[in-house]
Amino acid sequence: MHIITSEHIFAEDRPFLSCHASSLVETENGGFLVVWFGGTRESADDVAIWSAIRRAGSWSAPRLVAKVEESAHWNPVLFRAGAGDSGRIHLWFKVGPRIPTWRTYTAISADDGETWSAPVPLVPGDEGGRGPVKNKPVALADGAWLAGASLETATHWDAFVDRSDDGGVTWQAAPLIPLDRSQCTGKGVIQPTLWESAPGQVHMLLRSTCGRVCRSDSTDGGQTWSEIVPTDLPNNNSGLDVARLLDGQLALICNPVESRARTPLSLLFSADNGQSWPERIDLETEPGEYSYPAIIPTADGGLAVTYTWQRERIVWVKLGD
Repeated sequence: MHIITSEHIFAEDRPFLSCHASSLVETENGGFLVVWFGGTRESADDVAIWSAIRRAGSWSAPRLVAKVEESAHWNPVLFRAGAGDSGRIHLWFKVGPRIPTWRTYTAISADDGETWSAPVPLVPGDEGGRGPVKNKPVALADGAWLAGASLETATHWDAFVDRSDDGGVTWQAAPLIPLDRSQCTGKGVIQPTLWESAPGQVHMLLRSTCGRVCRSDSTDGGQTWSEIVPTDLPNNNSGLDVARLLDGQLALICNPVESRARTPLSLLFSADNGQSWPERIDLETEPGEYSYPAIIPTADGGLAVTYTWQRERIVWVKLGD
C-alpha cells in the first residue's frame, strides 16, 4: 500500500476560521463526499456541518449542510450501507453547547450528497448522544448496523454500542461495556471504531486516557462485549479509526504516541485481526495538529482517509497498491 494522492479539500480562503472531525464515503460515481464541522472555533455557537464533493479529480467549494439551531454542532459521521439501502448516504451529527448535553440529529442524501433531507432527532428525548459518536457504523453479516457510541461526564468516560435492525430507522442502546478502571487510568474510554472479522465476530478499538489504544470483542454480533483492556498500541487521547480491507487486512489511522501531541499521524496495518501492527505509513510528521482521522476501504481495494490539518483545513488521501 502506498500514497497515490494527498490533497487539501479547500484552500485557505474558506467560510469558517476553524474546522475539525471529518468523515467520508465513496460515492456511486467513483467520487468522494466529505463532511466536517466548521465555525469560529470548536464549541462556538456558529459551528455548523459542512461538506465537499470530489468529482473528476477536483473538489467542490465547501457548502453548508446542516445548522439546526444557534448552538455548536459536532462530529458528523457518514455511512453508505450499500445496494440494499438504495444507495442512500446517511449523516449523523451532534448538537449542543457541551458534550453531556449532546443531541444526535440525522439526515439522508439520495444523490451522493448534493441534497439532504431536513435533519431530525435520531432518538427523541436523547441527551448525551446516541448513534455514532465519531466513527462510521459497521454493517454486520446479519444485516444489523452497529454504531460505536460513548458518554462523557466531568469525571467518567464510557463506551457502548447502538444497534439498528431496520436500516437506521430505530436504535437500541446496549449496556455500557465493562471497563476495569484500575487498568485504564484517567476518565476512561470513548469513540469506538468497529469491524467484523467473521459473521458475529465483532471487535472495537477505543480512544483512552491511559496512554494506550484499548480493545473489546464480541462473539454474539455485538450483543455483549468483553471487558475493555489496553493494547500495546500508544494513544494520545485523540481520535482514531479502523477499516477492514477487501483482503481482510486491517488499517488503523491514529497518532501512535502517548504524549498529548497530535503528530505524527500514521497508518498501521495488521494481518492478524489487530493482534499486531507491523507495517506503518506516516502521513504527517512535522510539528502541529494532524488529528481526528476517518478511514474507509475503497471499491478498487485501496483506502481513502481524511483528517484535520492544523484545525484550519481538511486533508483527503487516497492509497492503493
